[in-house]
Amino acid sequence: MSQARRSVSLLGATGNIGVQTLDVLRVERERFELVSVAGGDQLSELAAIVREFDVKNVAVKSERHRDELVDLLDGGVEVLVGDEGLTELSSSADVVVNAVLGFAGLPVTLAALAAGKRLALANKESLIAAAPLVARVRDAKGAELLPIDSEHCAIHQCLASAPAHPGYPDVKRLLLTASGGPFRGWNDEQLKGASKEDALRHPTWSMGQKITVDSSTLMNKGLEVLEASALFGIEVDRVDVVVHPQSIVHSMVEYVDGSVLAQLSRPDMRLPIAYCLGLPERLAHHFGELDFTRALELTFEPADLVAFPAVPLAYEAARRGGAAPAWLSAANEVAVEAFLADRINWFDVIPVVASAMDHYVADPLDSLSALYENDALARQWAHDSLAR
Repeated sequence: MSQARRSVSLLGATGNIGVQTLDVLRVERERFELVSVAGGDQLSELAAIVREFDVKNVAVKSERHRDELVDLLDGGVEVLVGDEGLTELSSSADVVVNAVLGFAGLPVTLAALAAGKRLALANKESLIAAAPLVARVRDAKGAELLPIDSEHCAIHQCLASAPAHPGYPDVKRLLLTASGGPFRGWNDEQLKGASKEDALRHPTWSMGQKITVDSSTLMNKGLEVLEASALFGIEVDRVDVVVHPQSIVHSMVEYVDGSVLAQLSRPDMRLPIAYCLGLPERLAHHFGELDFTRALELTFEPADLVAFPAVPLAYEAARRGGAAPAWLSAANEVAVEAFLADRINWFDVIPVVASAMDHYVADPLDSLSALYENDALARQWAHDSLAR
């Protein structure tokens, strides 16, 4: 029996995840109705989405953006502004897709869960920097948190056979797969000469610049370790990273009896997006479909944690808890921005993060204001490190 038509609020509609969510909605118009969207500076694209899907509610960043968008539309649309607008749209649909970048997406996560909505989450800050705050609202009646990130979505699927006891006692460990990035197998001398062009040449995925650089340092995988631990309630020492260059196995779950379950598909973010929208049904599409009549190579190897110290740094932040992951994320953003602006070399990115982390003072992170304070402190120490 098919599900009733679900309403969808897509926040971050003009970004990479937003665009791919629209692809899914285009082929599933009978199942889903897009009722609200939010976007940043790409107002022409946002207006085109509003017209194509006949959206009635929109949120933008400022009054200037509101005025410009109204000029592009023919009326009949309510345009909301700022954080208040985002928060209002966070409870406006059955499914809220949070593809907002950075801290701006955190109120979306908190509001959607507090309102008892299904949250399809693509905003990393929510579970990396603010896990203690998100934990408080996850138990709201009706609230459901589903990960769009391909690795965590794979684990969500592989955990379906595990009894839903707290901490998953039948699970030995979660295995997050990593492509290894563009510098897999490089030695120290090669890494010291790595260029921006090299770092932005990801072998399997097409992503934005920041996350592509994070993949080159393996910081992206370190952040995913933090995210997986918070998302599934499994201590970080039961989360491992395995390099899998083909990016076909998106992650695995190893059970205490030695069984390992894996989720396989071609790299295509539309598959996890569709999974989050359709659950408990599987939508009939071909996103990520594999052809098993052709030769398929799957190889695995341990991550080089000496050449790529971002992963151990993330484990350390996880063990320290509280605001430590927020410091890690914030300092990394500063370092990556400096690298992309040609102010530091690739080899200096993680040392800048490590230097900032040396100044972290334990904080349990019990409020949004505390999060913003810690974020500012971490960024300041990272900038100070850059200046030195």
